[in-house]
Amino acid sequence: MSFRPVPRPALRPVLTAAAGAALLLLAAPTGTATAGPSESVTIDPVGRVAADGTVTLSGTYRCTGDSGPVFVSSSVGRKSSTTRHGIGGTRAVCDGAEHRWVNTGKPAPDPVEPGAARVEATVMELRPAGGLPLPYFHAAAEQDVTLTAS
Repeated sequence: MSFRPVPRPALRPVLTAAAGAALLLLAAPTGTATAGPSESVTIDPVGRVAADGTVTLSGTYRCTGDSGPVFVSSSVGRKSSTTRHGIGGTRAVCDGAEHRWVNTGKPAPDPVEPGAARVEATVMELRPAGGLPLPYFHAAAEQDVTLTAS
């Protein structure tokens, strides 16, 4: 009985293709995390934690010039931790006027307790680019807040 070696694909073409794909993604036009002069997002200094662990965060936003769906997203975590929990998302209207946003969510698997916390909020658009929606950041903010029991 004779054995024939099974041909293995060359590693170099596979790595070249992967590197090319990564460069295409990195070169794709995306927005920056800095807001334009007429765009902003704020975070209220107090958030709420319900008895069931649901967190409610809020603030204001202002944005202009959307060509795709825009959302205000938020996350919360302990000031001393790098772990963040996403807290909902609100559909945004980019008409240049100031609007309120309120996001609610129940962090899992670890609940968030009342007390000092760090909140991040982002106004992000999914802009169509060559058939793919790519993120464009209108505004971002980070702030220390107090979470109160509600």
